[in-house]
Amino acid sequence: MILLLIILVGTPILILLKVKNQKYKFLWFVIITTFITALTMILFAWWTDKSNLILLKYYGYNIDGMNEGEFFGNVSKNNIERVRELVRSVMGIGWPLKAIFGFVYFYPYVIIVYIISIIIKRIKQK
Repeated sequence: MILLLIILVGTPILILLKVKNQKYKFLWFVIITTFITALTMILFAWWTDKSNLILLKYYGYNIDGMNEGEFFGNVSKNNIERVRELVRSVMGIGWPLKAIFGFVYFYPYVIIVYIISIIIKRIKQK
């Protein structure tokens, strides 16, 4: 998870350094960053959901149960609240929609990185 977060934050900066001498710098930056950010966000959202399902199995939650007694039958009393929180997380919106929302919320960071690079470039020229 931390590696994916580092990739999300560091990718726009690295791509900007790679495309700074290209003819259509902004276009290349937007295309490459959009593609990599979208893939990373999809992986991040999927893994969050998958790890929650793994944790539920670890705590003894029965996903195939028919009622609450079967769902929580193997869960120890110490872990009931944690399992309930995980169930709420998994039963909310799905990971594809979480990835879309995450991408929409994260993408302004990409534009801000580009604007900051332009500001730094102009300051260095003066």
